[in-house]
Amino acid sequence: MAGKNRWKLEYSIALFVMIGVILLIMPFSIENTRQANFISKWNEKYNRVEYMFSVINAHITDDMIKSMNKAKTPQEREALLLAVVKPYLRINTENYPIKHYRPRYMNGTRVYRGQTYFFDDFYFAENNTLVGIKDIKSDKSSEVWFLMMFDINGILPPNRWGKDIFGVNIYDGGKIEPFGFDMDMDALKKDCSDDGTGVSCSYYYKIGGGFDE
Repeated sequence: MAGKNRWKLEYSIALFVMIGVILLIMPFSIENTRQANFISKWNEKYNRVEYMFSVINAHITDDMIKSMNKAKTPQEREALLLAVVKPYLRINTENYPIKHYRPRYMNGTRVYRGQTYFFDDFYFAENNTLVGIKDIKSDKSSEVWFLMMFDINGILPPNRWGKDIFGVNIYDGGKIEPFGFDMDMDALKKDCSDDGTGVSCSYYYKIGGGFDE
């Protein structure tokens, strides 16, 4: 009888240990699955945006180019680009995201006004994605003209760069590059981590970088 009770005790301890391990692993497993889904959606979005700009560039008119060149303020140029991409991304300019939508970097710090990756306005697009457009027009065609950001799951959390927020540089002629494309691998790994901004994850994940490294 004592042996049977001892067997039950050992069995119970083993069961509790197993349950404990499962409870410890489960949150990480769920988070990894969610992050993998974000990355998959970002890769799909990037391919669509790249194709979109190739189509836009093939059909751009002299009037559109003249309008862009005549625009005197960043806001005017942003409005012009918004009008061009609106039908492709199914952007809704009538309804705006709630006011307390505030993106953060991967390490949790806020993105403040005046910083490169601060966007004044956001728009709802297809599949509840949020889109931001920022003009940083340069006189040199080889330099970045616009920035675009995409929050893959809209206003839902985590609303962090490298988690569900990614972006691209836009150049003259419709060429695009993901943020971080000009960084070496060590710098990419450092920035695309819980201690970094997460901005360069836009490129890091495109080249097969792992979010669990």
